[in-house]
This record gives sequence, C-alpha cells and structure tokens, in this order.
Amino acid sequence: MSGGMSIDFGGDAGAPTPAAVERGAGGPPQHSSLLILGSGPAGLTAAIYAARAQLAPRVLAGYAPGGQLMLTSEVENFPGFPEGIDGPELMTQMRKQAERFGAVMVDQDVDRVDFKVRPFHVSSAGREYTADAVIVATGASAIWLGLESETRLRGRGVSSCATCDGFFFKGQEVAVIGGGDTAFEEALFLTRFATKVHLIHRRDTFRASKIMIERAEAHPLIEIHVNREVTEVIGEKSTEALVLRDTIGGGTERLAVGGLFVAIGHRPNTALLGGVIPSDENGYLQIEGDGTTASAIDGVFIAGDVHDHRYRQAVTAAGDGCRAAIDAERWLAEHAAGAR
Repeated sequence: MSGGMSIDFGGDAGAPTPAAVERGAGGPPQHSSLLILGSGPAGLTAAIYAARAQLAPRVLAGYAPGGQLMLTSEVENFPGFPEGIDGPELMTQMRKQAERFGAVMVDQDVDRVDFKVRPFHVSSAGREYTADAVIVATGASAIWLGLESETRLRGRGVSSCATCDGFFFKGQEVAVIGGGDTAFEEALFLTRFATKVHLIHRRDTFRASKIMIERAEAHPLIEIHVNREVTEVIGEKSTEALVLRDTIGGGTERLAVGGLFVAIGHRPNTALLGGVIPSDENGYLQIEGDGTTASAIDGVFIAGDVHDHRYRQAVTAAGDGCRAAIDAERWLAEHAAGAR
C-alpha cells in the first residue's frame, strides 16, 4: 500500500468502526461484490462512487491509510478548496464521504491475492476476503534518499513533486536531485517560482534526453552540480540547506536552499499482486484497451498512480477512481450473477 502516517479517522468512542470490527484472524471469508485495494485519492473516490451505486464496497486501506497525500502539508490545486487544504485532512474528508454512503474500511495491508479463482480471493492480516470484482488502487511510492533528516523534513521543504509543491517556494532557491527526464522537467518547472534551481546529480552523465539537458544547461536560473550527492538536509522546522559530498574527491560543502525536490523515481506498489497483472518495464500496471480501466484479468480494474507514471496528481488519481468504479459497476451488472 501507499506509505504515509497513521491517522485517527474519528468515530464514537466505544463504538467500533467497521475497520475495527474486521480486524483479527480466523472466521469464514468476508464476501463483497466489490473489493478496493488502496485508500489514496483513487481508492477512496472509487469507494464513494461504488457505495453510491449500492455496491457496498469493502476497502482494504492499509495500516497507514491515505496514500502519498498523507505526506503533504498543504494541497492548493485540488478543486473545491480555494484556500487550500492539508493533505491528511483532505484524505480524512474523502474517507468520511465514502463511509457515509456505506463503504466499509479495513485498515490492514494486503498480503496476497488470488485472481485465478472466482470469486477473487484476497488475504489480509490472517483473514480471507472474496469479491466478484476488484479495483487495484495501491498507488506508487516515491523513491527517497534514505536520510533521517530528509524523512524528518518531508512536507517542510522536502518534496517529491514539483508540480504539487513548487508554488510554495516562490522567491527562494531550491534544489532538485536526479539525472533523468523527470529531474530535468522538475527543475525547468521550478524556474517559474524559484530565484535559482540547483540540479544535483551523483555522476557526470545523465539518463535524461539530450534536448532536456540542453534546455536546462541554457536556462539562466538553473545551475547543474555533477558528482555531488546530498548527505544531509539541514533545518529544524523547515529546510534551510543541504550538505553535498563530492563523489570523487570526498569533500563536502553546504548549499543554502529553502526546498529540496527528490526526483530519483517512483515505485508502483504492486508486490502484493505477485505479477499476476501485466506491467510495463518499470512495473506500472497496464490497462487493456483504450478508454477503460480494465486489466488483463476480467473483473479486475486499475486506478491511480499504480499505472499512471505520467501525471501522478491527486485529481487525476481521483478521476481514475471514478472511472474504475463505473467500469466495475457496469461489469458487475453484466457478470456478477454468475461470478460466484
């Protein structure tokens, strides 16, 4: 499942939530017409639409529900919130909306799936779940540097999405880490807001396309640092500077920046599927055919960043969740009667 911090989604004290009721091992399989794997914008939007369609979906939300927005301090580009909204608060509201219409939330990770049998089988925390249809909305996780200081300052100057957070760094110097097209695209995008963009790469050669490299090299606001790696992010309440290590000579230097964008890649959260759904060379799940969310397995649908490596936005993931729920509803209307 997508990473993130745990959060209390409310509920009356002493009255167990649906998630609490379903925790624990043992018992017969819990059957649903529709099972949704993941609780980011895609999964929760799918749950809202499916619940309103009277499908009574069950959502395996993960032990750390909410997806990547749980790491975002403020979201200003999600429609309907002109003053912005905290990422965790947005996910809380989406979850409450899905529960209002009858979606059942189960705050457990998925251990394994079996999509070769009908109904489909999903194992989670010692319990078995079955479903006539499944929506896979497990998202993707940014690949981070693995520094303690980087983790501590996520959402406080450290980000993995320039499109999401670049506006907050207007008038500041920022840094981008990476050597592929994504890193160069983010650096060029950030020149709209930052006074200077430092592009940092641990080697002196890049994976980015020639045209992207030429654009960055020619841009007056971009400075490229090669053979450098970030060993520490400096700051208490917000990012103030980086410690750069020379990967050849070994010396270090301090670079004052107000923001750090890590652009070394994303990893789709598909390990739990065991390779049963076709994916591309980077592991992103593939959609079968044009204009739908259907996977190669009849009755299994895909939504959000687990297949979308181009846009990776909350609003596009939510749109995918809507499409997947509608596709699943129509599929169930045609097939569910004979699915069990």
